[in-house]
Amino acid sequence: MFLNQIYCFGHRQPDTDSIASAIGYADFKNRSEPGRYVPARCGDINNESRFMLERFGIAEPVFVPSVEPRLSDIEYKPVFALPQDVPTVDVAVLMAHEGIRNVVITDAAGKPVGMIGEHALANAYIGTLHLAELAVIPVPIGTLARVLSAEIIVPAHTILEGRVYIAIDALHVTLAKMTAKDIAVVGDNEPAQLALVSAGIAALIIAEGAPVGDRVIAAAKQRGVSVLSTKLDAFGVGKMINLSLPARELMETNVPVLTFSDTLAHARQVVAGSKFRAACVVTGDGTLAGVLTRTTLLDDVRRSVVLLDHNEASQAVPGIEEADVVEIIDHHRLGAITTLKPIRFFNDPVGATSTIIAMKFMESGLSPTKGVAGVLLCGILSDTLSLRMSTTTHLDRQAVKYLVPIAGEDPEKLGIALLERGMDLSGISLDALLARDTKMFALSEKTVQIAQVMVPSFEWNRERDAAIKAGLEKSRAGSSADLSLALFTNVLENASDLYGAGDAALLSDLFSEDLPARLCGVMSRKKDFLPWLGEKLRKQGRV
Repeated sequence: MFLNQIYCFGHRQPDTDSIASAIGYADFKNRSEPGRYVPARCGDINNESRFMLERFGIAEPVFVPSVEPRLSDIEYKPVFALPQDVPTVDVAVLMAHEGIRNVVITDAAGKPVGMIGEHALANAYIGTLHLAELAVIPVPIGTLARVLSAEIIVPAHTILEGRVYIAIDALHVTLAKMTAKDIAVVGDNEPAQLALVSAGIAALIIAEGAPVGDRVIAAAKQRGVSVLSTKLDAFGVGKMINLSLPARELMETNVPVLTFSDTLAHARQVVAGSKFRAACVVTGDGTLAGVLTRTTLLDDVRRSVVLLDHNEASQAVPGIEEADVVEIIDHHRLGAITTLKPIRFFNDPVGATSTIIAMKFMESGLSPTKGVAGVLLCGILSDTLSLRMSTTTHLDRQAVKYLVPIAGEDPEKLGIALLERGMDLSGISLDALLARDTKMFALSEKTVQIAQVMVPSFEWNRERDAAIKAGLEKSRAGSSADLSLALFTNVLENASDLYGAGDAALLSDLFSEDLPARLCGVMSRKKDFLPWLGEKLRKQGRV
C-alpha cells in the first residue's frame, strides 16, 4: 500500500450496496485525481455482490483486513549492506563515510545473515592488542595488500592463511614458532628478512616503508615466499590484519528480522528490545528491503480512508482508530466515531448509499461507465429490494431512472436476479449466514448485535429454530453483546421472523411474545426495526 492513496471501505460484512458504493465513489473521485482512490473491502463478498461484479465486469475491491499501519507504509532510506565475504575494513569505511552505526551483512542471495555495529568493530580493534595471537583466515593476497595499503613485491601465493608474527623476539625464537603457512612482519633489517624467507614461510610483510633489497626479492622468488611492502608500522599492520577478516567472522547473527506485513506497533517493540536499536525488513522471499531504526519509527504514519455505507467504529475496517478518516458518506443513523481533524461528512436518509454516489455523478455532469452505472444500480435495487422497501425515497427512484439507460438494464429483471442470488443459501453454514450481515449497535447503554438474513420462505428458518438460537447464543458470547438478535426476512410476505439470545428477563421485557416472533411489515433493519427496538430499550431503561 502507498500512503498517498485513499482507500474507500464499506462496512465489515459488506453487502451489495457497500461494495457498489465503494467502487462507484472511487471511480468518481479518480476522475479528478486519477489512481488515488482505491475501492477496498475488509470482509468476504457475498453471492449477490459476486453476481453483480461478474455481470458488469468489475474487479473485486482490494481485500485489506486491517488499516493499522504496517511496515509496508514506511518509506525507507537507501540500505547500507555488504556481502559477508568483504573484509571488515570495508564495513568500517562505509560506516565512517555514511555516518551510520550498523551495517547489514548479506549472503549471496541478498538475504540478511548478520550485522556489524560499532561494538563489533571495537572488539576487532581491541583484539590487535594480543599481537601474538594474530592470524588470517584464507584471504586473497590482493585483498590483504589493499587493507594494508601495501605493494605486492613478490606475488608467490594468491591466497594467504595462517598465524602472523611480528618479529620483535630474538630471530631464532620467531623462526622456531613459524610454519610454511605463516606470515612474518619485519622492519628495516635485511638479515632478518633473508632468514625468514630462507625458512620458507608463506609471506613476508616489510613495515614502515623499509626498502626491499634485490637479494630479498630474489630469495623470495626462489623459495616461493610472497613479499609485501607497507608504510604502516608493526602495530598498524597488526591492527589492520584483524580488519582484513571477512565480515562473516565479526558479524553478530542475532539481528531481528521483520516483514512488510508486521505492524508498526510490533516493530517499535522489536527495535526497542534490540541491542542494535535496529531491525532488518525483508521481502516475501527473504531478501533485504530496508533497515528499521528508532528514527524511522518517529514519523506518524496513518492510512487515509473514506468510510461508505456506515459511520460507526464497530462496523468499520479493523485498525480504524489508527487511520486517517478523510470522509464519510452514509444513509444510516449517526454512530459513535471520532476523527483527528474536521472531515467531509455526508449523511442522507435515502434507501442506499449507491443513490448518493449516483447523485454525485448527476450533479457534477460526469457520466459513469456502463460497469460503474451497473454496480450502482445493483446497490440501490439490493438495499431497497427493487424500490419496495419502506426506506425507498424519490431520490432512489430518480437515481435508478438515471442509471438504467447507462447500464443498459431492465431494473425489474435485474432486481429479481439479485434477489435470487441473495436468497441462495445453499452451501453456506448457519454460522456464516448469521455473521454475513451483522451489525453492532449501542442503544440505551446496551450493546445489541443484529443480523439479517433474506430467506426464500419462512419454512427455511423455522426448520432451524433450535440451531439459530444456539448460533445466536454462541455469537453473543463471542462478542460480549447484551443481546444478539437476528431478522429472517421474507420479501414475498413483507415480514421478518425475529430470533434472539441474551438475558431472559430483558428479552421478556422487550418482546411481548416468545421468540421467534413474526414481525409483519418489518423489512428494513435500519428503518423498520432499529428505531422500534431503540425506543423499547429507552423505555425499558427508565423503569
